[in-house]
Amino acid sequence: MKDSQTTPETPDTASAQDLQKQPSWVKLALEFGPLIIFFLSFKFGDIFIATGIFMVTMIISILITKKLHGHVSLIQKLTFVVVMIMGGLTIYLQDETFTKMKLTIINGIFASILLIGLLRGRLYLKMVMEMAFEMDDAGWKTFTKRYVGFLIVMAVINEVIWRTQSTDFWVNFKTFGYMGLTFIFMFAQMPLFMKYINEEDKDEQASD
Repeated sequence: MKDSQTTPETPDTASAQDLQKQPSWVKLALEFGPLIIFFLSFKFGDIFIATGIFMVTMIISILITKKLHGHVSLIQKLTFVVVMIMGGLTIYLQDETFTKMKLTIINGIFASILLIGLLRGRLYLKMVMEMAFEMDDAGWKTFTKRYVGFLIVMAVINEVIWRTQSTDFWVNFKTFGYMGLTFIFMFAQMPLFMKYINEEDKDEQASD
């Protein structure tokens, strides 16, 4: 039975809805543009140059998002703040440790937020991703738990890699490895999405 309660619109849900209206290339550019530029900057420069350029591209991305949608989601704000702080420390202290730890910190923050949301009965992933995946609340709870686990595992992997491998290896992992593992994780959740699809959607599919 479909949950009778409707999810209130928040800046995060509104942002997700706005992104659905944008051309695919715009969404891809805003999401992956800064990361690709970071990778290329590192290949043709060094970690400090790449970090500085990445910070600039993040600022541009935030400004474009603000211009297109009139607001910036909480997720984007938190990511931006961490990037600016850790990137600034990396450049100021000339210590690449800070930029390498950034991914761990961001994952830790998001995992904590999602866990707190579960304890408070709030399904934050549903608020952000409901436009892409329509599930009953039971499905969102399961997905949230799995995603928290994924974030924690990826944080641990990041720590192991930057502490034991070269900077070049870490940059390749950050750019391609993390993205690839995320795609694999999301693909592995397809049975869950299909299992908990809203009853209303099942009825619509059956009538087609």
